[in-house]
Amino acid sequence: MSIASAELPEVAQLMIELCEIPSPSYGEGEIAERARRELDALGCEIIEDDVGDHIGAGCGNILGRLPATAPGTPVVLCAHLDTVPVTGPIEVELREDGSLTNRRDAILGGDDKAAIAAMLVGVRQLLREGTPHAGIEILLTPCEEVGLRGAAGFDTAQLTAQVGFVFDHSGPIGQIIMSAPWHKRITATFVGTAAHAGMQPEDGHSAIAAAAAAIATMPLGRIDAQTTANVGIISGGDATNVVAPRCELIAEARSRDLAALAEQVTRMMDAMTTAAVAGGCDLECRVETQYTGYQLRPSDPQVVLAERALARAGIRATHVPGGGGSDVNALVRNGFPAVNLCNAMVDVHTPDESIAVDDLEAMVAVTRAILAEAVDA
Repeated sequence: MSIASAELPEVAQLMIELCEIPSPSYGEGEIAERARRELDALGCEIIEDDVGDHIGAGCGNILGRLPATAPGTPVVLCAHLDTVPVTGPIEVELREDGSLTNRRDAILGGDDKAAIAAMLVGVRQLLREGTPHAGIEILLTPCEEVGLRGAAGFDTAQLTAQVGFVFDHSGPIGQIIMSAPWHKRITATFVGTAAHAGMQPEDGHSAIAAAAAAIATMPLGRIDAQTTANVGIISGGDATNVVAPRCELIAEARSRDLAALAEQVTRMMDAMTTAAVAGGCDLECRVETQYTGYQLRPSDPQVVLAERALARAGIRATHVPGGGGSDVNALVRNGFPAVNLCNAMVDVHTPDESIAVDDLEAMVAVTRAILAEAVDA
């Protein structure tokens, strides 16, 4: 570890170790091996599916199972192993304010390794104390950051659990994510005409200029309370002395309202079509559904159990809408009742990412409270 962590609680020590193992999507092999060792140390039966082979991930979905020692409602705790791209070394440091961050100019990886650490340590403490439980499963998924691909391919029929809990959302601990958006990905290629930029520029049609015009006119950012849109990647051109014949942009639109999402995608497509025609370019487009949204009810069993667990941990529960996807989207779509709980991550997906040690310990307490309420239930 890059910091002296002997004085830190065990959940922080484990999170530091996990974060310093880089695991971008499709590169989860090393972190998966570390996770398997943790599950084995807990005495879990370990099952791994072949989803990794189908999607090119560094592992499949890894499921650790502990049989019940008391009657009640068996639960599954779920987190993802992958992170967004890692652009530099990860050396975790403890700030004066009690939070953990990366001392280098890159992500921390606490999304979602903070959750993995909290879940594993919560179960570890429960077993160490010999506390009865109603059956525990721990599901660790690959490729969540690239469209929930691991969880989407997971066969929920493997689960003995009746409800699931994911810790994968920014926000104060106690917030329960009651809804999440549908997500569309738009890949557009502008095809222009190459020409010498110094001798015959008038003979060319710049694909880059057409793409830029499209971006300038399409609605982006916060569209309404339910809907967002973004252009995240643009690439094209061959050389500065060639009018660019091709340019590709990759964009997304999300909304918790399907009608609003359809309207937003149409507006983005219209902007690209208009710009392509005006620029003398052809346009090739592909729209893909990355994941489907959901809306939970206060009476859903996973929500009720989450509220009771938070109360047991001394934390006030609040219901909030979500702006991003998580493995819950895939689990719910596959017919399994799950809920996403906030775990107080800050500035995820950026070099400023951090999480407070106190919040890590609070998530351990929430994990233990969930397992205790499952027995009471």
